Amino acid sequence: MEEKRIKNISVVKDIVDKIKFEIRKRIVGNEENIDLILTTLFAGGHVLLEGVPGIAKSYLASTIAEVLGFNYKRIQFVPDLLPADILGSSIFNPQKQEFVFIEGPIFSNIILCDEINRAPPKTQAALLEAMQEQQASIEGTTHSLPQPLFVMATQNPIEQIGVYRLPEAQVDRFMIKLNMSLPGYKNEVELLRSKRLKLTPAINIVTNRDEIVEIKNIVEKIEISDIVLDYIARLVVQTRFIPSLSLGASPRASIALMMMGRARAAMVGRDYVEPDDIKQLFYHVINHRLILTPQAEIEQIPINQIIENVIENTPISI
Repeated sequence: MEEKRIKNISVVKDIVDKIKFEIRKRIVGNEENIDLILTTLFAGGHVLLEGVPGIAKSYLASTIAEVLGFNYKRIQFVPDLLPADILGSSIFNPQKQEFVFIEGPIFSNIILCDEINRAPPKTQAALLEAMQEQQASIEGTTHSLPQPLFVMATQNPIEQIGVYRLPEAQVDRFMIKLNMSLPGYKNEVELLRSKRLKLTPAINIVTNRDEIVEIKNIVEKIEISDIVLDYIARLVVQTRFIPSLSLGASPRASIALMMMGRARAAMVGRDYVEPDDIKQLFYHVINHRLILTPQAEIEQIPINQIIENVIENTPISI
C-alpha cells in the first residue's frame, strides 16, 4: 500500500471506520470489543481476553491483523513452552561455521498468546517483559521488536487444572481486560447463515504499519485538560481506600486511562478528551487490577459493582 500522511484528526476517524467496516465482514457481533481492542492498539497497550473456548478470539485477532496489513503470529501456550520458543534462539549453521539467530514469534506486529495461563511463570515473564520493554534480551544480546507491537492474550475463566495463574504484577501490564461473552440468539443465527455457505468473506487491507504508527503519534498529542486529569486521579485513588479491596489500582492504571482516553477521542475525530471518555473506559482499564479481600470473596461482592460505585461517588469537577 502506498504510504500516506495523516494531515488532520478527521482522517484518523475515517481510517478507523474503514478498519471496523472490514472487520465486521467476518466477525459477527462484538462491536464494543472490536472498538476497545483498536483503542488499546492506538494507545500503545496490550489486551487480555477472557472467555470460553469457541467464541472466535483467534479469528478476531487474525482478522484485525489482516485488515491492518500486519505480520501475525499465534502462540499456543502449553506447560512445556520455553522462553526460547517465544523469543527465539541461536542455531549453529555448519555451512557458515557460526551461530545464526532465529527470531521467535514475538518478532511480529500482532501476537495472539492463546491460553497464556497454561505456560509456566518463567515463560509468562519472558513474554510480559518483551511487551513492556519493546525489546527482547536473548543470550546476552538485546533485539528491538517490530513496531507497532500488539499482544492479545487469552485465558479460559472456567479451567483450573493445568493452568498457572498470572501474578497480579503481570496482569497489571495489560492495558485492558475484556470479557468476551457468548453470542445472543440473533448473532448466533447470523453466524450459522454465514458458515452455511462455507465461505470466508474477503476483506481489504485499508492501512499499513507506518500509518498506524503515525496514528499512535497523533494520539500522544491529543489535548487532555487538568479537569480530566483530576477526574482520572480521583477515580483511581478512590480504589485504594475501599474496605472490600486488598489492592486498588496502581499509577499504571491512571496512565492507561489517560492514553485510552486520548485514543478514544482520536478515533471519533476529536482532538481533546472528555470526562465521559474516561467514564466509559474506566471499567475495562480497572477490572483486572483490583483484588478483593478474603471476606469480600466469601460474600461474593462483584468487581463490577465496586467499579460502578466508584464512578457514582466521583463527580466531575467543573
